[in-house]
Amino acid sequence: MWLQLRMYMLLALMFGILYAIVVMVASVMGIQSFIAYGLLAVVIIFIQYMLSPKIVEWSMRVRYVSESEAPELHRMVEELARAAGIPKPKVGISSLPIPNAFAFGRSVRDGRVCVTEQLLRMLSREELRAVLGHEIAHLKNRDMAVITALSVVPMILWYLAWSFMWGYGGDRNRGNTVLIGVVAFILYFITNLLVLYGSRIREYYADEGSVKMGNPPHALASALYKLVYGSAHVDRDTLRQIQGYKAFFANDPARAYKEVRELRQVDADMNGTIDANELLALSNKEVKLSLSDRLMELMSTHPNMVARVKRLSKLAARAA
Repeated sequence: MWLQLRMYMLLALMFGILYAIVVMVASVMGIQSFIAYGLLAVVIIFIQYMLSPKIVEWSMRVRYVSESEAPELHRMVEELARAAGIPKPKVGISSLPIPNAFAFGRSVRDGRVCVTEQLLRMLSREELRAVLGHEIAHLKNRDMAVITALSVVPMILWYLAWSFMWGYGGDRNRGNTVLIGVVAFILYFITNLLVLYGSRIREYYADEGSVKMGNPPHALASALYKLVYGSAHVDRDTLRQIQGYKAFFANDPARAYKEVRELRQVDADMNGTIDANELLALSNKEVKLSLSDRLMELMSTHPNMVARVKRLSKLAARAA
């Protein structure tokens, strides 16, 4: 409930900011100028909406598999989709050289869930099911549509900042137009941070969704631990190549090297997994993030992994 409330408040704030800049533009330049930017943003979003699945498939090296090729994977996806109350998404395998999973699609009915080949080799059945539940929760929650809606605001602000700071309207009202451009640029930066905040909320919400589908919190925590460990061993050239895709992934590979060291404190017996007892033990501990951790999280699409596992420990404690 609290995650939902925060998301609604964020949406209201984002479009409140947009409304404020519209009023400013309208009062100085006339409403016609904003309509042009609004229409341009709508056109870009529509093109992105239509082409994005194909772009993701190509860039993420996705190959869709039939039930005969991957019967166990299909079975888990079908069970989880039924538990989530959504149509079964298409199932794909990615050849990206990193252990991870992702979901995308234009709508719930157009959903696609994909896992990488390395992930299939790394996780147990219970852990894989928990990660798939996380991705299906993204589809159920329509996260692609939500983040796209949020992204419209900084996009419009960027167009406004660029146009008004660089000569819109000639010499007439030059002072006012530059002021609008500066304000729009500042709000562009702020709203980008708010989009990242919204993305982090969606990750917490998807974790909770996976648990609601019947996956034990420790299975998801253990899977995330293994994802972080696997990502930490990926070479830097590969990490640079996939930097633009990280918003799709279940974790942020760029932060994995630091996070795997932090998560070792949860793995008491150092066996490379997080079991139910280890997760419950974390629920009684206080997790403190350093200033650098908080700043890194502020600029990231994903929550700090220790804080994320801590939240899973609270879900485990409630169920115990």
